[in-house]
Order: sequence, then C-alpha cells, then structure tokens
Amino acid sequence: MSSLLEVRGIEKSFPGVRALKGVQFAVSAGEVVALLGENGAGKSTLMKILAGVQAPDKGEIQVGGETVSIRSVDEGLGLGIALIHQELNLATNLTVGANIFLGREPRKAGVIDERAISEQAAVFLERVGLDVSAAMLVKDLSIGKQQLVEIAKALSINAKVLIMDEPTSSLSQGETERLFKVVRELRNDGVAIIYISHRLGEVEELADRVVVLRDGENAGELSRDKINHNAMVSLMVGRDLSQFYSHKPQEPGEVMLSTRKVRTTLYPDEEISFDLKAGEIVGVAGLVGAGRTELLETLFGIDPALGGEIAIGGKTLAVTDPSVAIAHGMAFVPEDRKQQGLVIEMAVAENLSLASLGRDQKAGRLNFEAERNITEGMIKKMQIKTPSSRQVVRYLSGGNQQKVVLGKWLAMKPGILLLDEPTRGIDIGAKREIYALVEQLAEQGVAILFVSSEMEEILGMSDRALVMHEGRLSGVLNRDELSEEAVMQFATGRDGDAP
Repeated sequence: MSSLLEVRGIEKSFPGVRALKGVQFAVSAGEVVALLGENGAGKSTLMKILAGVQAPDKGEIQVGGETVSIRSVDEGLGLGIALIHQELNLATNLTVGANIFLGREPRKAGVIDERAISEQAAVFLERVGLDVSAAMLVKDLSIGKQQLVEIAKALSINAKVLIMDEPTSSLSQGETERLFKVVRELRNDGVAIIYISHRLGEVEELADRVVVLRDGENAGELSRDKINHNAMVSLMVGRDLSQFYSHKPQEPGEVMLSTRKVRTTLYPDEEISFDLKAGEIVGVAGLVGAGRTELLETLFGIDPALGGEIAIGGKTLAVTDPSVAIAHGMAFVPEDRKQQGLVIEMAVAENLSLASLGRDQKAGRLNFEAERNITEGMIKKMQIKTPSSRQVVRYLSGGNQQKVVLGKWLAMKPGILLLDEPTRGIDIGAKREIYALVEQLAEQGVAILFVSSEMEEILGMSDRALVMHEGRLSGVLNRDELSEEAVMQFATGRDGDAP
C-alpha cells in the first residue's frame, strides 16, 4: 500500500536532550499501525510533530505523496491529522455537539446554529456508535463515552489520520471493546490509525503493523504475522520477557494486616476476610467492577468499612480515615496518580516529602533540611529521571511520576503497602523497575497487597492471589495453583479456595 502519511529522517532536540534521531515512519489508508516504545523513546514528540504541536529540527513529512510543513495544530487538522491525547481535551461544561464543533460552529445570520450542530453532530455520533443526544453535557458521560466524543470530533474535520494515545487507559472492559469496534470500522472506511499503547495485548488484537522506537531512534518493525508479546518487548527493551518477573517467594513472617467480615459501601452485603503477612506479595485479581479498588480504599480509611474488623499488627482498629492507617504503618498508592497521588503543579521535592510533613516538622515549621534529605535519598533510590528536585512533576514521564508517588510513601518506611494498578499507563522499562522495587520491599519484610488488571502481573509477582467477583472473595490461589484459567474461573463467579 502507498503511504498516506510518511516521515523521513525526523530529528528533534531540546536543551540537553536529543529526542528524535533520524526517525522513519509511515502509515497507509485503512491501516492500524501501533507505535511502541518505553517512556522517553520519542513517541510523544513524534506525534506532536505530526499534529503540528511542535516543529521538527530536520526531516521531511509527506501527506498523500506531497511534502508538507505542519507549523500549527490548525495546519495539521487542515491536512486531516487529528491527535487524541491520553488526557482528553474536552470542555466538560459544554454539550456533546458544542464540543464536536468547538471553534468551527455552523452559523446562521451570524449566530451559532444550534439546530445544525445537533443534526450534524448526530451523524458523527452514529458513526462512532455513541447513542447519546448532542445536547447532553459532556460531564455527564463516562470516560469511555467521552473518548468516543473525541473521535467523533476528529471525524467532523474529515480526519484521514487518527492518532490515539493510550486510548483505553481509563476505560472499562465494555468500553474498550466498543472502542475496538469503532477502530476497526474506521480502518474499513479507509482512515489511517496510529495507535499508541503500553497494553501489548491490545496491540496484538488490533495492529496491522508495529513500529518500535528506542532512545529516539527506530528499533525495529513487525508485520502482522510477526506481532507477539515477546517480539514487541524484545524490540522495546532489547531483552527477553523472562527477565521481567524474577520473583523469589519469601518465607512469610507475622500477620501484618487482617480483615474479618469487612463490608464495603459498594457491596454492603458481601463480607471479606483474609490475612496479609510480612514479606508477602499478594495480588488482587478480578474483572472491572469486582470491588478491588474499593477494598483497598476501605482498608486505608478513604471510604470506611460498613462493618467487620480490620487489624494492623495484631491490633484491631477503627480505620475511619487515612490518618489512622498511616499512623499504623500503612501506605496506599492509588490508581490515578495525577488526581489522587500527586500534586502535579508542585515540584518533585515537595511531592516526595508531602506524606512526611507532619513527622518532619521543626518547631511547627517545615524542616527544609529533612525535605532535602528525603528528596535526594528517594531520587537516588527510585532512580527518578528528573533534571532537578525542583522540576514540576507534571513534566515527568508517567513512569517517573509513579516513582515519585511510591517514593513519597516509602519515605515513611511503611510496614504495609497497598498498590492499586501500580504499573498503569507506564512503559515496559519502568514496569521492570517497579517490579524489582516491589521484590526488594518484600525481602525487607514489607507486606504488599496489589490490585492489577494485567494477568501477567498477577501470575508473575504474586505469592498468593485473592480473586474477587461482584464484591466477594470468590477464590484464593497459592503460587503453585496460579494460572490464567484458575483466576478467570473465580473472577467470573465460581467460588472456592483452590482450583
């Protein structure tokens, strides 16, 4: 197939960093090309260049066989190139129709024509399979439906090339399946799709071709018949997947956390009981909506238990808010690091020392020496890639942001660590570093309870797995019993203690 969009020899540098080095890339009409690479590999820079957000220092861009210069987002849209960011760019206080035509509103006698917006928006909403009124406010839609509004908006400008950056990172299984259906339909309609994702199972399912960047350069390419998990990982990191999970079970110590008949607000009729021991890594598996996140939030006191008992270190406590959990050595890394784990407009140093403020105050004032010691120690221990401790966290990669969240809590030296989707939205290399850190903490006797939607993580990292289904603990699997089939049987509702 002839390429609809092609770049040749693209280079881009920033102060102290060469982001792209002679990159070649092409995508044809009716083709889904997955662009893969670790954080910092250059994916985002390349996509911003294609969308007109940034200009290349060197190289050539061709659209439809003609060399073009894309100097702004408007010029990119004019050429039919639309970028859908991982963080959706919608005005949630406006209607669906207003968002689709924002800045390009049809007018009648100089006044915005609401009827035309409604009628024309309906056409694009139908095309993406979204059955909502154009008059509905975007804030009233789920994240998955908002994602489809973004796609409808791109189609309204007659997008020929659709760039999708981590489109499923916040979607449920049902919303993900709907998105996949839309992607396939757009491919059949001749739209060229560039798909960026850290979820390699999605890539195997959707991609016609895979292009991999490493350190700003082309690392390799895979045709449809060569796309598999190990091949993609090998190109991204230059090593075999087996090196990722080097889990060595520890002899468990004393019970650090115990729950007896705990009931959560999401599933008030279900009772959950289990023990977590020092040095154990226990995975919590289950389908979306099973109540895994709610369990962790209940244990940490964010949403206190409706009933039952929680004991930490053998002492039964009323965990009515997070301060109680923290005071007894518990730490919690939430799923949404930007909304719940970080203050993204603050510096790395301020975020790393945030949890320690109360402990390290000096005469009622901030102890800047303590803050500096925490920051320097954690940047080194966590291998956080940042120009300085004063760098605003917003500008770090996803993997490094996650390390900051972890570092903030590890500075407190917790005995119990709750992790909710600890590797969500980060690249393969950063995942490997976090796996190694979790192993190290377990060796030091920290009790670790982690939620993951990635089966590989559950199977690769867990000493035991608790499997949840609709708010109840439907199964407990020891390491020698762990298999994808056993986990899925319990996740879909078959109760028991072993397969």
